[in-house]
Amino acid sequence: MEQKKIDWMLTTLLQWTLNIVLIALAVVLSVALVKETYQFFTYLFLSENASYYHLLEGILVFFLYFEFIALIIKYFQAHYHFPLRYFVYIGVTAIVRLIIVSHDNPHSVLLYAIAILVLVAALYIANTKMLKRE
Repeated sequence: MEQKKIDWMLTTLLQWTLNIVLIALAVVLSVALVKETYQFFTYLFLSENASYYHLLEGILVFFLYFEFIALIIKYFQAHYHFPLRYFVYIGVTAIVRLIIVSHDNPHSVLLYAIAILVLVAALYIANTKMLKRE
């Protein structure tokens, strides 16, 4: 009986630690999102030689911050559970950004595209009825 109480106290302590750290991370990501938004609009409206690649990269970085914040929000809404599909969304967005930033080598771009295809296939498989929890 005493061991169960110790286990419960330990898991509760670890859960609280995780929650506090995730809230702190959400605050840091929110500040970074605001900073990225400011830099994006500054570059867009005040830069005389704004390139489309740089603008698109800024948009994708914005969405990466946004997706990580949404993941943390979903964690608390889903009662301390990270949905798999959000990690896949973040992975696809990160690989698309990587393709836009470094698209010099066609073999690398092909491998990145295949990685996106694998992630989308994994998302499809994860959402089928076979893998759904009861």
